[in-house]
Amino acid sequence: MIGLPQIYIFAGLVFAGFAVLSAGDASNGKRWGNAGFWGLLALSMLAGDRLGDLGNGILVLTMVAIAGLGGVGRGTPVDDPAERETRAAAHGNRLFLLALVIPVTALIGSFVFKAVPQLVDPKQVTLVSLTLGVLLALAAGLIWLRESPLVPLQQGRRLMDALGWAALLPQMLASLGAVFLVAGVGKAVGGVMAGIIPDGSRLAAVVAYGLGMALFTMVMGNAFAAFPVMMAAIGLPLLIQHYHGDPAVIAAVGMLAGFCGTLMTPMAANFNIVPAALLGLKDRNAVVKAQIGTALPLLAFNIGLIAWAAFP
Repeated sequence: MIGLPQIYIFAGLVFAGFAVLSAGDASNGKRWGNAGFWGLLALSMLAGDRLGDLGNGILVLTMVAIAGLGGVGRGTPVDDPAERETRAAAHGNRLFLLALVIPVTALIGSFVFKAVPQLVDPKQVTLVSLTLGVLLALAAGLIWLRESPLVPLQQGRRLMDALGWAALLPQMLASLGAVFLVAGVGKAVGGVMAGIIPDGSRLAAVVAYGLGMALFTMVMGNAFAAFPVMMAAIGLPLLIQHYHGDPAVIAAVGMLAGFCGTLMTPMAANFNIVPAALLGLKDRNAVVKAQIGTALPLLAFNIGLIAWAAFP
């Protein structure tokens, strides 16, 4: 049965390829740091279940040490950017057809694979379909553009070098959110906020909840990681249980308030750092700076929406 183990193997092999190519990049003065970083990530995906908790913890700390000590760098692209732009212009917008293969395959596979549960793990149908879409798009691109299979690995390595350690922020911060929840951070924050929010002020509680969602998201880089903390601290005990607010509105619009924080933080690497790298922007925070003017009024609107709609 196809499921997460096969997906991890595929991802691990890709990062192992990045590690090997990084080790052979003489133009990168930090090539061994890059090779070690991506190699350890590959190891975690290929054999993480065999390393155990202690082994995985040491592996992650080693990766943090490599990145924290500046061991990850960027080498010289293996091709000429001007030549790449010329070839892209020759194919035009038709190149986006390759990108569309992935979501189309994921959508079709999500329905088809449910009909054959003996082939694909029913709990992982979407991820398996997404991975299949990536493989089909890769194959189609190699056939259409007549490129070597080494080209997508080299270009993938170029992108990962541009992102560096920030590429792993979503996974790390999602894990941090789970750790915070188990550690009772939400209750601790709730105790602190109880001394700050004036007694009987529903509006102050709503403002604290909305701002807290945005601020925690900015710190953790993920609204899904911030949500359990703020819901346990303010949303559930105050807005829902004490002031009898509508749980659906408080939860849904609270997430939207958190997403406003996503727009304003480089910690949300997949939203803000990846686009800057893809566009080749000199300022890695250019996307964040461009979004602040939208995020702040949108945050104020969401806070007002909770105050108006959650308490009919």
